[in-house]
Amino acid sequence: MKSSTIAPTQESSRANQKIIRNLAWQVAPNLFLSFKYAWAGVGYAFSTQRNFRIHTFIGIFAVSLGAILRIEAIEMAIISMTCAIVMVLELINTAIEAVVDLTVKQSYHELAKIAKDCAAGAVLISAIAAVIVAAFILLPPLFQRMMLIV
Repeated sequence: MKSSTIAPTQESSRANQKIIRNLAWQVAPNLFLSFKYAWAGVGYAFSTQRNFRIHTFIGIFAVSLGAILRIEAIEMAIISMTCAIVMVLELINTAIEAVVDLTVKQSYHELAKIAKDCAAGAVLISAIAAVIVAAFILLPPLFQRMMLIV
């Protein structure tokens, strides 16, 4: 089995990528490898995408604050799912950007710009919605705790 290689021009941009898949176009032969490849994608996004790291840390903060405030289980589920949606959209955005970059290489194309901008816009809208959801759920008990301190 011949391993896939990275072109020299792409080598520096993918220096952080640790897993090189053999024949990446094939379906994973077992469930374990499917999960391994999925986690490789999450790891790639975390190590290379600043916004993914930001969303991850904000999500951890929101869930931690919910635990500290002892919010209801359904509210914690809503916050967790909202954070997960933002992170999923960030992963999709990263995938779209990679495919567009692969397709247009170093040239400019208006459709490539539209695809990348729309994917980024989806992440932006989900992040704004997540902040609104978190505000509705977390701010009332947070203000209540602050009033008890004062």
